[in-house]
Amino acid sequence: MSKPIISVHGIGKQYQLGATKSQDTLRDQLTHWARGLVRGRSESVGESFWALRDVCFEVKPGEVIGIIGRNGAGKSTLLKVLSQITEPTEGEIYLRGRLASLLEVGTGFHQELTGRENIFLNGVILGMTQAEVRAKFDEIVEFAEVGKFLDTPVKRYSSGMYVRLAFAVAAHLEPEILVVDEVLAVGDAAFQNKCLGKMQDVAKNRGRTVLFVSHNMAAVQALCGRIIHMGGGRVLGDGDPDTQINAYLGEIKKPRTGTAVPLGKIVECRQLEFTPNPVVSGQPMDFTLELGAKQRTQLIDCAILIYSVYGQRIAILDLRTTSGQFPISPDQPFRCSGRIKNFPLVEGDYRVGLFMNCSEYYSDYHDLASLTVSAATKEGELAPYAAHFRGLVELEYEVKF
Repeated sequence: MSKPIISVHGIGKQYQLGATKSQDTLRDQLTHWARGLVRGRSESVGESFWALRDVCFEVKPGEVIGIIGRNGAGKSTLLKVLSQITEPTEGEIYLRGRLASLLEVGTGFHQELTGRENIFLNGVILGMTQAEVRAKFDEIVEFAEVGKFLDTPVKRYSSGMYVRLAFAVAAHLEPEILVVDEVLAVGDAAFQNKCLGKMQDVAKNRGRTVLFVSHNMAAVQALCGRIIHMGGGRVLGDGDPDTQINAYLGEIKKPRTGTAVPLGKIVECRQLEFTPNPVVSGQPMDFTLELGAKQRTQLIDCAILIYSVYGQRIAILDLRTTSGQFPISPDQPFRCSGRIKNFPLVEGDYRVGLFMNCSEYYSDYHDLASLTVSAATKEGELAPYAAHFRGLVELEYEVKF
C-alpha cells in the first residue's frame, strides 16, 4: 500500500490580534522579539486567536479533494501552511512530492519579471530543468492566452491575465500536488470551465493530487471524490461529497451571531440582513448592510452578491453612487439600506455574499448570509411545477388563446 502523498498531524496556526504584521519570516520574528524586550514580558501586545487548531488528515496519491467552509473557516490558512508560505505554530506536515499552488492574485510570480521569465522561474522552483520547461512552454502560453504579453512585466497584467498565466504554469509544470484556492473566480466563466477540465485531466489521466478550495458547490461536486468541511479552524467533516456539501449548506442557513466577519485585514461586515426572510417570491424585501474598519480606508466599490445554493451567481445589488467613495474608519462605519421592489426568484434557499473594494485590496466574500424564498400561491390557479423544473427566476407574463 502506497504512503500518503500528504500527511497532516495536529496542525495549528496562531495569530496575534493587533500585530502590525504577521510573524512568518525570520525578520518578522526578530522584530517581534525585540519589541517584546522593550515592552517587557508582562505587557500584552494583543489577543491571540487560532486560525487552525488540531487539523489532521491524509491524502493518497491521485486523490482530488475539495475543501469547503464559510469565510474564516481556515481554508486559505491551511493551504498557505501546506504551500510553506506560512509556518504552522504546532503540528507536522509531510509532503511526498512537488507542490504547486495558486492561492491569490499576486503570489507566486516576481512582479518585475516578464511572463516568459516567470514561467522559467517557477519551473526552477519546482525543480525542473530548463529543457523540461521549454518542452511545456508553448502549451502553457496557449492555455493562458497571453501570448502577446509574454515579454511584458506581470505587474502590468490585469488580474484575469495574471490568474490565467499562473494557473497554466501551476497545472502544466507537472507537480505531484496541485493546490488551487478560490482565485479562479477572477477569470471568466469560459476560463473557469477550462481550468476545471484541466484539473480533471491532471488528476484522472496523469495521476496527480489536487486540493481545491471553492464556494462553488457544483464545481466541487463535479471535480472532487472527497471533501473536507472546515469551520472555526477545525475539520468538521471529511468524506463523501454529497454528505459534506449537505452539511455545509445546512450550516450556512444558520444566521451568524456574535462577532463581525472579517473582509480581509481591514474591513469587517457587521450586519447583512434581509426582511422578511423567508420572503414570498415576487414580493418586496428590504436589506441592511453595515461595514466597519480597523483603520481608516476608502470604500471604493461594494455590491451584494446573490448565489444559488450551489454557488452560481444569480444577481447583484450594486451599491456604488455617482458621488464617489465612502470613507470608513473605526469610528465611522459604512451603513446603507434599501428595498428590492419584487424579489423574483423561484422558491428555495439562496446564498449571499459581498464584493468589496477598499483602498488596499478587493475580493469576493461568500456566505455572509442566506435567504429563503417561499412560493407565491394564488387562489384558483393551477399548482406550479416543482421549483427544479422552473429554473431560477419567476417571470411575469400574460397568455392569450
